[in-house]
Amino acid sequence: MNTTIQRRIAAKILKCGANRVWIDPQKLKDVSEAITREDVRKLIGSGAIVKSAEEAPSRRIIRMRAIKRRKGRRSGHGSRKGSFEARTGNTQKMIWIRTIRPQRQMISELKKSGAIGNETYKRLYKLSKGGVFRSRKHLELYMKEHGMAFPEKTNQKGTEKTGQKIAGKRM
Repeated sequence: MNTTIQRRIAAKILKCGANRVWIDPQKLKDVSEAITREDVRKLIGSGAIVKSAEEAPSRRIIRMRAIKRRKGRRSGHGSRKGSFEARTGNTQKMIWIRTIRPQRQMISELKKSGAIGNETYKRLYKLSKGGVFRSRKHLELYMKEHGMAFPEKTNQKGTEKTGQKIAGKRM
């Protein structure tokens, strides 16, 4: 029994493709006898013709790809869109933040502890803001070279040595 015409009419009524139209095999004779759109509508109402569920594409491949990306695969030159900075968030600003914050923290700690005075603090702050120092270590080296007070590292007993005195004034 040929039901292609009924399938096509039902597809238009159900607003789907002809492949999604399901016809009950037990009521095939009734469906093949249906000629008009009205007949097909009645069969849809009775449940002889039904619109089947839409099949979604499988997520298996996507999940597998995500696992590979977590492992570090699929990240070669052909897969990249955007610069290193755009991809990693390793922007010039972030690099600057990672260098300046430790320097400012160190300078403020030295001021609070009394190792340096207000004038020295202001001078070091402005120099670090100007990008003179590459790191905290570079800042320490600058302070030692220019005779600015810098507390020594703690010795075995755990007591801290005091900073140097410059011109009778603690800096």
